Amino acid sequence: MASFSQFGNDLYTGKRSYNIIGRRRIWYSIAAVLILIVVIVPILRGGFVFGIEFVGGSQFEISNTSNLSQPFAASAVTSVVPNANPRVTTVGTNSVRIQTDQLTSSQSSNVQDALAKAYNIKRSDVTASFIGATWGQDITRQALTGLIVFVVLAAIVMALYFRTWKMSLAALIALMHDLILTAGVYGVFHIEVTPAAVIGFLTILGYSLYDTVVVFDKIRENTSEDGAESRRTFAESVNLAVNQTLVRSINTSVVAILPVGAILFIGAFVLGAGTLRDISLALFIGIIVGTYSTIFIAAPLYAHLRSGEEAIKKRDKRTAATRQASIANQ
Repeated sequence: MASFSQFGNDLYTGKRSYNIIGRRRIWYSIAAVLILIVVIVPILRGGFVFGIEFVGGSQFEISNTSNLSQPFAASAVTSVVPNANPRVTTVGTNSVRIQTDQLTSSQSSNVQDALAKAYNIKRSDVTASFIGATWGQDITRQALTGLIVFVVLAAIVMALYFRTWKMSLAALIALMHDLILTAGVYGVFHIEVTPAAVIGFLTILGYSLYDTVVVFDKIRENTSEDGAESRRTFAESVNLAVNQTLVRSINTSVVAILPVGAILFIGAFVLGAGTLRDISLALFIGIIVGTYSTIFIAAPLYAHLRSGEEAIKKRDKRTAATRQASIANQ
C-alpha cells in the first residue's frame, strides 16, 4: 500500500510520468481497431441478438424441477414445434425459462404438455405467456430519447462549465466510444440484448462522464495556472493532469467494478436472475471501457483539438525557445 501511495505521489509531483498525450496516435489507432471489430464482426455474424421483449414471442417457465439441462428443454419444445427456435436459460436453482418465436394458442398448450411430460412434473408447474414486441419498441424509443436529451444537456453544461466547446466535444466523443464498444461486445459474443442491458448502457453514461469531468477539471486547473513563464507546453500540462488523476481513476474504477462484478457473479451463476446479469454485465464492460476512454481518448483528444490554436502554438514555441536557451547557457 505504501509503494502504491508513493507511486501516486510521484505521478502527482511529476517525479514519475507516463507520456500519454504524446502517444495519442497509438490510443487513437487502438480505439479505431476496436470500433471496427465491434462493428464488422456483428454484421458478419448476422447482427445483434435481441431479447423477446424487443422481437416478441412466447415464453414458458418450468418451476420445481431438479433437471436444469438446457438441451433437454429445447428438445421437448422442438418435438412439438420443430421451428420454434427455443432459447433456454436457468432461473435460480429449480427453474428453467424457455423463450421461442411466437406460437399459436394450440401450439403453446401442446408445448406445455410436452414440457410437463418431459420433466415429469404437473402441468400447472409450466407457465406460458406471450410477450409482444411493442413494449420493447417503446423502451427503445424512450432510451433513444433519453440518450439524445442527456447528450445535449451534458454538452451544454460542460461547455458552460469549462468555458470551451472543445472539452465538451472531446468528452462526448469519448462517451460515444464507450457506448459503441460496450454495445459492440454484445454483438461480437452474441449476448442477448434485453431492456435491462439497455438500462445498463444508459447508466454507464453518467459514470464515464463523471470520470472525464474530474480529469478535465484538473486539466483546466493546470493550464489556467500556466503563465507566460511556464516551463511546460500545453500538451505537457495536460499530460501532467492525466498523470495526477491516474491513481484516482484506477481507484474509482476498482471500487466501482468490484460490487458490479459481485452482482454479475450472483446474478449469472448463483441466482440465475437474468435482469441482474444483464444490467451488471453492461455496467462491468462500460466501467472498464469508460476508464480507458477518459485517460486515453478524452484527454489526448482535447489536447489535440487545442494544439492548432495560435495562442497555444506561440506558448509552445516560447517554451521550446526557453529550453534551447537554457541548454545553450549550460
